[in-house]
Amino acid sequence: MTPISFKGILFDLDGTLVDNMMVHHRAWQRKLQELGLEYSLDRVKAEIHGVNTEILERLFGDEYTHEERLAISRDKEAAYREIFAPEIVANTVGGALDFIKQAYAEDVPMAIGTAGPEENAFFVIDALDIRSMMGHVVHSGMVNNGKPDPEVFRKAAEGIGVDVKDCLIFEDSVTGARAANNAGCPVVVLTTTHSREEFEGLEVAAFREDFRGLTVERQPTGGFLLAQ
Repeated sequence: MTPISFKGILFDLDGTLVDNMMVHHRAWQRKLQELGLEYSLDRVKAEIHGVNTEILERLFGDEYTHEERLAISRDKEAAYREIFAPEIVANTVGGALDFIKQAYAEDVPMAIGTAGPEENAFFVIDALDIRSMMGHVVHSGMVNNGKPDPEVFRKAAEGIGVDVKDCLIFEDSVTGARAANNAGCPVVVLTTTHSREEFEGLEVAAFREDFRGLTVERQPTGGFLLAQ
């Protein structure tokens, strides 16, 4: 891997720090079935990404009011948390916690930018015990436009006082990698959810199975270097 220079790190959450996307996919499949749509897991994986209310609007148009979309979203996320609660620690992406702890020890500004709702974000962050190491957390309730719009990453970078173009982003989804490209940031993709081939046409600095072997080095001229 070619070393990558940066001044701050922005993490996606689901699929990046915890390997939980199939739990989300199953929860969405069940909820869509309740709403009258029969989606295979492969179709859910390919098509259901982003902010919940935007997904529902895209699928159902104006069939549901905004308040009804919020209620449907809450039901889906409650089901996800119930399923995943006993599995979080065991499904942490390899090396993620050690990498975060090392970056924190080097005083790297870090933030999380997730398409998930606030309840899910802190459900995972607190289970991993990393809240104190993150300078900022941006969730779906804090943005007007979901990924691939880069708004979530711009706000995460603002929260740690680093220009977004000076941030390194860790992502797992095609939509998230496109948001990183749109933000002008280098992106490292964790292949927990998608294969490398699915990122064709996107600029990806590196593909990784997990965080093991990655190190952060402070540069004498300022900033940091991601190496292995």
